[in-house]
Amino acid sequence: MAVGHGGLWQSIRMALLLLLLGQGSQVATAVAAEEASADKQKYAKVKTRQRQAVGQVCAAKLENIQALLQAESSPQPERLKQLVTTLRALPDSGCSSSSEKSQVYNLLGYSYYSLEQYALAIDSYLAMIAEPDVDERQKTATRYTVAQLYFMGEDYDQAARQLELWQAEATVVSGDGRVLLAQAYYQLNRKSESLKLVNAVVDETLTAGRLPKEGWWSLQRVLYYERQDYPRVVAILKQLLSHYPRPGYWQQLGGLYGQLERRGDQLAVTDLQRLQKQLSSERQWLSLAYLYLGEEVPFRAARVLEQGMAAGEVEASAKNLETLGSAWLQARETRRALPVLQRAANLSDSGAIAARLASAYLDVDDNSAAVREARSALRKGGLSRPGLTQLTLGAALVNLQCYRQAEPVFRQAAEDEKLRNSAEQWLRYVRGEGARREKLLESGADLAGCQLG
Repeated sequence: MAVGHGGLWQSIRMALLLLLLGQGSQVATAVAAEEASADKQKYAKVKTRQRQAVGQVCAAKLENIQALLQAESSPQPERLKQLVTTLRALPDSGCSSSSEKSQVYNLLGYSYYSLEQYALAIDSYLAMIAEPDVDERQKTATRYTVAQLYFMGEDYDQAARQLELWQAEATVVSGDGRVLLAQAYYQLNRKSESLKLVNAVVDETLTAGRLPKEGWWSLQRVLYYERQDYPRVVAILKQLLSHYPRPGYWQQLGGLYGQLERRGDQLAVTDLQRLQKQLSSERQWLSLAYLYLGEEVPFRAARVLEQGMAAGEVEASAKNLETLGSAWLQARETRRALPVLQRAANLSDSGAIAARLASAYLDVDDNSAAVREARSALRKGGLSRPGLTQLTLGAALVNLQCYRQAEPVFRQAAEDEKLRNSAEQWLRYVRGEGARREKLLESGADLAGCQLG
């Protein structure tokens, strides 16, 4: 949580000017009146105690410091180190009253912050707050600054403590401050308190007809997600997409629809990401393709995979090509499936893809190719049911009138108990048909032999 550099400098300028008012500086009076006008109405009804006037010695030194700081819009480190040395000596050399020291500590806090010495900045600001005569408005504003610095150091317990005090002291409590406290509670595992607080801020903002900030809804989303209240998360994501559209929110919404088993909505959201060119990983492209397959729309699944491969987002690996080929097969686009599955089979060390390809070739009556791929599948191995591929091989050999070659293949297939009946039927057929053809050939019939090249 970064602390606003410009905001800190503005508050410090205001502090210097308020001090210098005690010495009657006309320029300081004019500028201070201008910068304080925005807060005048807010603090009109707040009772404040009489502040001590700044002594002449301290005022002169503070004027010199103001001139030093205003010499540059963003003071350089060496100048700030000089300033720190000067400020550290002031409480013992002219700025000894409580009111004066509070301003010295304030400037020290700013200087240490600018030097990125955050622990020292916190110590200085806390010393300022502890002064009895500190300006109440400055004290309250500084608590918020200290809380932010604690946040930067991941000291969420102290950040929450300062924010609770700030909330109790402030005349006007901003939504940002309350949500910052909710974030601290979240980090401290006080999640019920965190949710209650951020819900109140969001609801009040919506009731007032204003738009909640993106970070407020985001914190709500995280808290409800951890409660597994997915319908509420969906509603928040829709708000975020309406007012703060980001690709990540579409992805999260699609994932939530999946968890809610709203596959149609998940598909619609994911495909919308594709149309908006927001799919940026292979996983997202494959997820969309599998969603189409799950919804029994294989043609769209195949087109998504082709588009992803053409865009270089989906690797043309054996597995992905097999998925593409299978999608074309399911879509009854066998002619499109065959070359894709052939590429996949050539890339794979396992015989599984070749076995599937052999079956596809058999379906389109390309028996020679079916024999080739079935033999390749059996040679490569890795088949969960080799008997099925043996049946495919045997059927292709039969179609090519290669009965003698088919017989041992069906005998091997019969070793699979679940395939035994089918394999034995094929065996009886090839033996009978083989014997019949041999007799016809012996009698002089003109019959074609095995057509396997």
